[in-house]
Amino acid sequence: MKEWIALNMTPGVGPRAAARLLERFGSAEGVYTALRAELERLRLKPEAVESIVLRDRHEEAERELERVRGLGADVLVLDDGTYPHLLREIADPPITLYVKGDWAACFESPCVAVVGSRRASTYGQNVATMLARDLAGRGVVIVSGLARGIDAAAHRGALEAGGRTVAVLGTGLDEAYPRDHKKLAEEILAKGGALVSQFPLGTPPIPENFPYRNRIISGLSLGVVLVEAAENSGSLITARLALEQSREVFAVPGNITSRNSFGTNYLIKGAGAKLVQTWQDVIAELPQEIAARILPPEPKKKRGKTDNAAASTVVPSDLTDDERAVFRLIPTDEPSHIDALAEASKLNLSSLSSALLGLEMRELVRQLPGRCFVRKL
Repeated sequence: MKEWIALNMTPGVGPRAAARLLERFGSAEGVYTALRAELERLRLKPEAVESIVLRDRHEEAERELERVRGLGADVLVLDDGTYPHLLREIADPPITLYVKGDWAACFESPCVAVVGSRRASTYGQNVATMLARDLAGRGVVIVSGLARGIDAAAHRGALEAGGRTVAVLGTGLDEAYPRDHKKLAEEILAKGGALVSQFPLGTPPIPENFPYRNRIISGLSLGVVLVEAAENSGSLITARLALEQSREVFAVPGNITSRNSFGTNYLIKGAGAKLVQTWQDVIAELPQEIAARILPPEPKKKRGKTDNAAASTVVPSDLTDDERAVFRLIPTDEPSHIDALAEASKLNLSSLSSALLGLEMRELVRQLPGRCFVRKL
C-alpha cells in the first residue's frame, strides 16, 4: 500500500500518468523497480521521474497512512478487492481512495448522485431534498459533493429518511469545505454514511481539484440526477462525465426564464437526459434487478400528478381553521413573506404567528431567512 500512496503523492503524476505507469509496469510496486530510461520513455514530467527513481515519497507515505488511520479512516488502492467496482470501470480511475465512515456498506448498495447549483432556488432545494429522501428511504445511497445548495439539500434529504449518503470531497479528508458544512459531514458519518477523497491529507480546496471530485461522484454512481444548473455550472461537468462513463443521466426540468434551469433543460432537450418528476423515474432506469427490487410490484398507474405533488395539496383534517387557511396559502416552490400571508389570510399577527408555529411543529412548513415560509415536500 505504501507504494500506491507514494505514487499518488508524486508531483506530476495525475490519473492519466498513473494509468500509463500501471499499464506499463502492472502495479505501483512495479513502477518503483523500473529503470530511469523506462520511465523517461513514458514522457513523464522530469520531476515525476526523479521522485520515482529516488523513492523520495516513501517515508511521507508511511506517515500519511499513520495519520489516516489516526483519523479513523483508511486508504483503498486500485488493485484492492475493496475498491469500488463501479469506480474501477471508469477511464483513469484514482489509484488511491481515502475513505472514512461505513464506506463498505455504502459501496455495496446502489448509488445515485444528486448534484446541482450552489446558488439553488427554494424550488431546487425542495426538489433535491424530496428526491434524495425518497430514494434513500428505499435503500439507495445518495452521492454528492458537500457543496452549498443542491448538494447539501441532497445529503440532508437522505439523512431525513434515515438513509446513507456519501460526500465526495475536493479536499483531503481532514478538511471540511465549505467550513460551515463540518457539522453536516459529521452527521453523514454518524448516520452510517461516508466521506471520500482521492487527495492526500491537508489538500486545500483549490479550483482544479473539483473536476477530479466530479469524476468520482459520477464514477461511484449508477446514475446522476441534475437539479438546477446554470449555463457554466460545474454540475454540467459532472453530467458530461457521467455520459462519458456510460452512466444514466437525469435532469429535473425548471422554469424556462430562470438561469438556473438552463443546464437541466438543455440536457433534457439536447443531450438525452431523462426527465425526472419522481423517484420512480430514476429507479426505472437502473439495472433491472435493482429496479425490480425497489419498485412496487403493482402495474404502473396512469401518469398524472405525482404522489408527492398530490400529497402536498392535501390539507390534513385535524388542523385548526387558522392553520388550514394559512397552509393553503403557502406554496412549495416560492417562499411567502409573513406580511403577504397576513394580507391574504386576513388574520392578525398573533393568530398568524400561532398558525405558522403549529404548522412548523407538524413539519408541514419551514421558515426561511427573512420571515418567509415555504411548504415542505
